[in-house]
Amino acid sequence: MSAPDRADARLERLRESMASAGVGLTAIAPTDNLRWLLGFAPLYDERACALLVSADGVAMLMPSLNAEQTATHAPGVELIRWADEDGPVSALRDAIARVEFSGGGTLAADPEMRADHLLLLQAALQQTRTVDGGDVLWPLREIKDADELAILSRSAEVADRAMEAAWAACRAGVSELAVAEAINGVFAAAGCEPEFSIVGSGPNSAFPHHETGARVLQDGEAVVIDLGAVLEGYHSDITRMAFVGEPTARYREVHRVVEAAVVAATAATRPGVTCGEVDAAARGVIEAAGYGEFFVHRTGHGLGLSGHEPPYVMAGSDALLRIGTVHSIEPGIYLPGEFGVRLEEIVHVTEDGCERFSALGRDVYRA
Repeated sequence: MSAPDRADARLERLRESMASAGVGLTAIAPTDNLRWLLGFAPLYDERACALLVSADGVAMLMPSLNAEQTATHAPGVELIRWADEDGPVSALRDAIARVEFSGGGTLAADPEMRADHLLLLQAALQQTRTVDGGDVLWPLREIKDADELAILSRSAEVADRAMEAAWAACRAGVSELAVAEAINGVFAAAGCEPEFSIVGSGPNSAFPHHETGARVLQDGEAVVIDLGAVLEGYHSDITRMAFVGEPTARYREVHRVVEAAVVAATAATRPGVTCGEVDAAARGVIEAAGYGEFFVHRTGHGLGLSGHEPPYVMAGSDALLRIGTVHSIEPGIYLPGEFGVRLEEIVHVTEDGCERFSALGRDVYRA
């Protein structure tokens, strides 16, 4: 499908979602939501910018300095331009009029829109109720089409190679930063934009979101490696473990429990199952082993144009998994002052279960 045809199809799906939710106008900022809809989003800064979509019209409030670039990527969208010296208020009123929205009813605002831009919209639509635009946007973005799944697969292949480079770099006397540099080198060579490289050694591995630093890897230590990058707009995300020297019996026990939790959550992932049920499958294994208090985060999150996006695989969530949903499965056990173990897969839901993107095993790598 060509980019213009894809944009038209997604715009129509958005209007159907709006109609079902009773929304008269949707405002989308230059976020990943706009990138999904049009295939492009201009730089998002303090200048007000938003795509306005109604049942009968579409127009974009656009700072003049970004207008020509946007026009080349979204030729079918009318741009209502404003200059710095004029400000956006008058142009916003024109854009609202162009989409034939008279006010009243309900406005669905992009949940990632800047607060000052939302206030600008609300001032222009004082009689209009504002709701979270995620309710009409996320159900559409959650289901990945064949093209999106293919890009995610390619992105995951590069992430696998980056993990192998990280393992090869892990040895006593090497810093966390040096391991991260090996990761980023693979990403850069593959044309990816590095997103994050968490390398946590020894006690640092017990911090789920450790900030990679100058600490040197030492014999007898666990190393958690969580990495991701962006390829063709789509994210990768994978976590594996390394151990410098021979893994201890205590480490092996914790790794075995986390691996069993991944297996349980993967087996639970299928169409019609709630995210809460998948979380419970992983959490139940860890709790039964006596480590429940050390599993301190949700089991997973969606992945696509954004590194973290719905659905969120967490306790109490009644969000249903559907064919084409992509999410992580990443249980962990974190023992303060000792070490942590996290293993992460990205999976997509199929007709009868799920398939993972990574081709790497989950056994600990012995450095």
